[in-house]
Amino acid sequence: MSKENMKAYWKENLTYLAILLSIWFLVSYVFGIFLVEELNTIKFAGFKLGFWFAQQGSMYVFVILIFVYVKLMNTLDKKYGVEE
Repeated sequence: MSKENMKAYWKENLTYLAILLSIWFLVSYVFGIFLVEELNTIKFAGFKLGFWFAQQGSMYVFVILIFVYVKLMNTLDKKYGVEE
């Protein structure tokens, strides 16, 4: 792999990480802590939505983000010819 391709690969990887970590931060901290009172006015599956995000939602989203990252990295590896 050429040096330019390595830089482009790493740049795309960091972009994916920044986006996915931003989503994780939004769900776990912003929804689960900062906006909990506003979200608690909404019910989800019988629970207040703010409580749900703090207790369950952030974990579900984190696991989903892991699978999304795996899919994105497999696609990126194929694009740059470094797949296993």
